[in-house]
Amino acid sequence: MLQASAGAAALAVWPVFPNIASAQQASAGLGETIDLTLTVNGEPVALKIDPRLSVLDMLRERLALTGTKKGCNQGACGACTVLINDQRVNACLALAVMHEGSSITTIEGVASGSELQPIQQAFIEHEGFQCGYCTPGQIMSGLGCIREGHAGSREDISYWMSGNICRCGAYPGIVAAIEQAAQEDRT
Repeated sequence: MLQASAGAAALAVWPVFPNIASAQQASAGLGETIDLTLTVNGEPVALKIDPRLSVLDMLRERLALTGTKKGCNQGACGACTVLINDQRVNACLALAVMHEGSSITTIEGVASGSELQPIQQAFIEHEGFQCGYCTPGQIMSGLGCIREGHAGSREDISYWMSGNICRCGAYPGIVAAIEQAAQEDRT
């Protein structure tokens, strides 16, 4: 009964909009946009964006860089991991406007033309993927882990990669790939 009363009270004060577009416009601050300039995969980018846009949605929806995956959209799975100024970031939790002037690297920016980056090759050699959905985030986080100096042992790699979830259970291959790339110091 209390839930029904609360729901009825909330609906009584809810603004009525004639269509979805006007509701979206009202919630967006009457169409307010912000200019954003940054570098994505080595290329300068200038956009007008909604200030509430996440880095993940900017990459996928505005720049058509769909290699970065939307998993949980709550920062818990790591599928959306990108490097922002060479630091690992869950793109679903980062507002794009907070990264004005930043450099963002996605999975699309890792390889050099048709030549795979060494960590990508190591993922293939060690079968560090099954379904492949988490692989872009795993690779980006692996690059960050190595660059941060957290890939000295399998235990370190497992610990520092714990924010990236693989539902297929390809962890042994993922850890082996990162270990190989770190040992070869080719990243």
